[in-house]
Amino acid sequence: MGLFDKLFKKEEEINLPALENVSDDDIVALADGELIDISTVSDPVFAEQMMGKSTAFKYPEGKTVLCSPANGTLAVLFPTGHAYGIMMNNGVELLVHCGVDTVNAKGDGFKLLGKKQGDAVKAGDPIVEVDVAKLSKTYDMSTMLIITNPNDKELDFIEPQTVTRGQKVVK
Repeated sequence: MGLFDKLFKKEEEINLPALENVSDDDIVALADGELIDISTVSDPVFAEQMMGKSTAFKYPEGKTVLCSPANGTLAVLFPTGHAYGIMMNNGVELLVHCGVDTVNAKGDGFKLLGKKQGDAVKAGDPIVEVDVAKLSKTYDMSTMLIITNPNDKELDFIEPQTVTRGQKVVK
């Protein structure tokens, strides 16, 4: 980043390779990390899947770029960056919630990456950068992926395991 970029607060672009062969029915991992058992998350609303079928991820310390888990529309994007929703092209609705109680961070530790509510997104498109190292000092940084409306589809998440960005996470 050059001097003028810093002066004019030009954002560094996040360039991740586009995902290949992701269908409108696929739900994929948001980033490289560990898919964990949702029941281990510290918040009972998430752990007991009160909002819908759910899974959770843990990401390594440092900064992690969370991406769209599916092709569709960015239906909801909280200005704080802690959560966003995707309306898939097939009508399934997803919610990504990064951390427990991270709304209280008021955006500190989250950086929106240029997408706006209402934008079309493809699976793997960067949505928010999360400073896991900073936020994990205060918050449980489990990241939940919730199917808030399955649109009459039978969807089940895969078993806990190491995942890579773009890997299918539904059976």
